[in-house]
Amino acid sequence: MIILITGITSGFGRAMAAKLSEKGHKVYGTHRKESEAIPGVTYIKCEVTDEAQAGAAVRQVLDAEGRIDVFINNAGMGIGGPLEFTSLEDARRQMDVNWMGMVNFLHSVVPAMRRQGSGKIICFSSIGGLMGLPYQGLYSASKFAIEGYCEALRLELRGTGISVTVVEPGDFSTNFTAQRKSVAGPEVAKAYPNYARSLASIEHDENNGLKPEFLAGKIAKIVAAKRPPYNIIIASFLQKLSVFVKKIVPRRTFAWILSLYYKL
Repeated sequence: MIILITGITSGFGRAMAAKLSEKGHKVYGTHRKESEAIPGVTYIKCEVTDEAQAGAAVRQVLDAEGRIDVFINNAGMGIGGPLEFTSLEDARRQMDVNWMGMVNFLHSVVPAMRRQGSGKIICFSSIGGLMGLPYQGLYSASKFAIEGYCEALRLELRGTGISVTVVEPGDFSTNFTAQRKSVAGPEVAKAYPNYARSLASIEHDENNGLKPEFLAGKIAKIVAAKRPPYNIIIASFLQKLSVFVKKIVPRRTFAWILSLYYKL
């Protein structure tokens, strides 16, 4: 299969590109910065927030291969901290990368897949796209947007031969934690005295989370599936349980549970 993945320099993207290439697929991947190349993978320099660059990346694959069988929207970033102290510039950047980056690519990918009458679209949301996470509100908002967009897109593409799968990872041990931009300072600490404790808990869970290679194996199965799932939660048992609990308990009760978990 011909596969295009956004953001393959590290973490999920790199693990997926390596796994899918090993499986014999022809993999193209976008990147912003240079990194050690994965054998057999074709790299495309691209800023996902730039509509023209996204369109050019898709055209490059189509010109070379004539089709795109699988598109995996993976590129993303995180901004943490109390919402009160996160800037409007940060809010725009968070949405531009995580949500509009996906939209920029899908505007070119969807027409190509409709013309060929088939295709798999796999978009990365998060557990944070299923519940608003404290001190990660901008990140959650961007992932909620992906959930809503893909739910609508899936319905619109019924009968076209194109599937849409949303992936909702939990905590994974990647460089995402180290690269997260977090607000800080005495004013923040004074207004939100539990912030440092909560952030330490969040980072501990991430650093001790699952490995990206585990997720890559799950994605390889979706790529090979005749009927890909609508969504898949790839997380620890406790995090999967939290999604189920949210569905069955009152919202006030679930908010209390989250406040205990995040040491608020």
